[in-house]
Amino acid sequence: MILDKLEGVKLRFEEVGQLITDPTIINDMKKYVKLNKEYKDLEPLVETYNNYKNILSNIQSAKDILATEKDEEMREMAKMELDELEEKIGPLEEEIKILLLPKDPEDDKNAILEIRAGTGGDEASIFAGDLFRMYTHFCENKKWKIEVTNLSEGTVGGYKEIVMKVSGKGVYGILKYESGVHRVQRVPQTETQGRVHTSAATVAVLPEAEEFDIDLRQEDIRKDTYCSSGPGGQSVNTTYSAVRLVHIPSGIVVTCQDQKSQLKNLDKAMAELRTRLYNLEYQKYIDEISSKRKTMVSTGDRSAKIRTYNYPQGRVTDHRINLTLYNLPAIIGGDIQDVIEQLQMAENAERLKEAGVE
Repeated sequence: MILDKLEGVKLRFEEVGQLITDPTIINDMKKYVKLNKEYKDLEPLVETYNNYKNILSNIQSAKDILATEKDEEMREMAKMELDELEEKIGPLEEEIKILLLPKDPEDDKNAILEIRAGTGGDEASIFAGDLFRMYTHFCENKKWKIEVTNLSEGTVGGYKEIVMKVSGKGVYGILKYESGVHRVQRVPQTETQGRVHTSAATVAVLPEAEEFDIDLRQEDIRKDTYCSSGPGGQSVNTTYSAVRLVHIPSGIVVTCQDQKSQLKNLDKAMAELRTRLYNLEYQKYIDEISSKRKTMVSTGDRSAKIRTYNYPQGRVTDHRINLTLYNLPAIIGGDIQDVIEQLQMAENAERLKEAGVE
């Protein structure tokens, strides 16, 4: 019974609320952070539950009036109120079912977003640049902060590779749907015959690891410094500000050169290294769920083709849910919210089916 389940959630919410004020918990930072997150995660569900209970109570009151009241005007008002309230119950129950599904614990985290030019030579680099601008505009509209940590420019524009950190509320839970191969069909700037070419770029989105998530041992890391080759004024190529970290046990290599200060680059590189190590473990979880959910196929297998941007037809197709939209200029301009919402709805439907909730 949904009410029993919700009552259990409310009791846990109240218990966690007490625990986070306990001085022994406050002194254990790891435990405190975990409980604080649980409290915030439960809050919307408890608010929805209170609203649901309130509506059920008002429905019962309206039914009581209809059963006992003789005054026609009062009965008419009660009937109108009952119709309004009963309309709200269905959507609210659907919302509760989704809120009751276990959340991916990574969804609230910041993300590392990488874009790499794939097949298609110079045109693939130009397309990688288009995707970078698309995500930049989308993130700006969300009021998220973007920091580019590493880039390699294409020979005629765009990027062979660009890596950025995106910070804000619920970043990973939204951007994770973008992982996979993005394909473009258009006449390249370099094409003289006017023929349509197909090129591709790969996007990878990783949840950023927090300091508590992974224990990095200094003896496992080799640090190299070198001269920065990116923009940065007079200090470029004169100071050893760029940092390369090699994690010896895993072989993971991370570079950061966007800051003039070696210390700042080191901090960013360490954060990215933690994220990449964390994602080795997280990938096992992704592989497990991707076999069940078509919306996440791309994250489990980053070579999977997820979306095609067809310029001659002004069409964008997301292959995971067979969604086709004819508003390519708006989407490539950063308006990808509708696509992500459709993917979220498809995933929620799959998760409800998985959980046996119809």
